[in-house]
Amino acid sequence: QLQVVESGGGLVQPGGSLRLSCAASGFALDYYTIGWFRQAPGKEREGVSCISTSGVITTYTDSVKGRFTISRDNAKNTVYLQMNSLKPEDTAVYYCAADRRVNPYSFSRSKMDAYDYRGQGTQVTVSS
Repeated sequence: QLQVVESGGGLVQPGGSLRLSCAASGFALDYYTIGWFRQAPGKEREGVSCISTSGVITTYTDSVKGRFTISRDNAKNTVYLQMNSLKPEDTAVYYCAADRRVNPYSFSRSKMDAYDYRGQGTQVTVSS
């Protein structure tokens, strides 16, 4: 089955860290730009971060710059989102998505629903 699956979410205190993983099965992630999105209750889904096929180009939404780091290990067919200094406003369901056509520089304007593969999401809750 061709899919991407997120893992690594959970409950963490403010200031804590989590590392999310996005693993692909049934296909190679090498040829895909990967985006992380999130959706908080009552809010629209937003793009969080994106990484190009080579990993050279990475983009971040302003609210996570300096705190989140996206990376990929194509040998493991996995993309990671390291989240540090977490804040309550980071609480959301986090999704990863893979697409062969999306331009990483246009990530902020891309829509997750248009991506080739989309995960089911993992819950991140930041609370004391």
